[in-house]
Amino acid sequence: MEVQETRVQTERVLTIPNILSMARLAGVPLFLWLILRPEFGGPQSDGWALLVLMLSGVSDYLDGKLARRWNQISSLGRLLDPAADRLYILSTLVGLTWRGILPLWLTGALLARELLLLVMVGILRRHGYPPPQVNFLGKAATFNLMYAFPLLLLSDSGGWIGSLAAIFGWAFAGWGTTLYWWAGILYVVQVRRIVRADTMAD
Repeated sequence: MEVQETRVQTERVLTIPNILSMARLAGVPLFLWLILRPEFGGPQSDGWALLVLMLSGVSDYLDGKLARRWNQISSLGRLLDPAADRLYILSTLVGLTWRGILPLWLTGALLARELLLLVMVGILRRHGYPPPQVNFLGKAATFNLMYAFPLLLLSDSGGWIGSLAAIFGWAFAGWGTTLYWWAGILYVVQVRRIVRADTMAD
């Protein structure tokens, strides 16, 4: 039974959770196109962009939950899930910054954290270790940001709905950015411990 569980966790590719993650990845360029259409003379498509983002959030919740419930946690899934999260965050940052909804300092802070994580992944690979797994704090940060971005997009519509969306959107953005950096610092500490232990072993 234990051997079967290990096989499921490391070898299976076409599982329902992985298919959901792949679909979420496929939605990234669609979302970016929808959000940037007005900048290139196209019609306003924020409603459709919000729908894609909402479906992404639902699939993000489902793929992890189903993977654990059905014992379908795979190596591919562990790569696809954080990759989809980061690509949605990156595409949203590009779109909202391009449209002037997000300030450059916030975009810079979030991108700097991603750059820090890339450096840590490079260090781990140099020592023969895989990327660190996403922890609860990192998922909480992503959760907050994935709420913040659609609310900030909605705030661009104006009116009382836009004002209310701006209040909650900036609250989620503040919490998400703080947690995002906190999780990043914990990754740095984790990588430092792994590298130190590896050096001492040599």
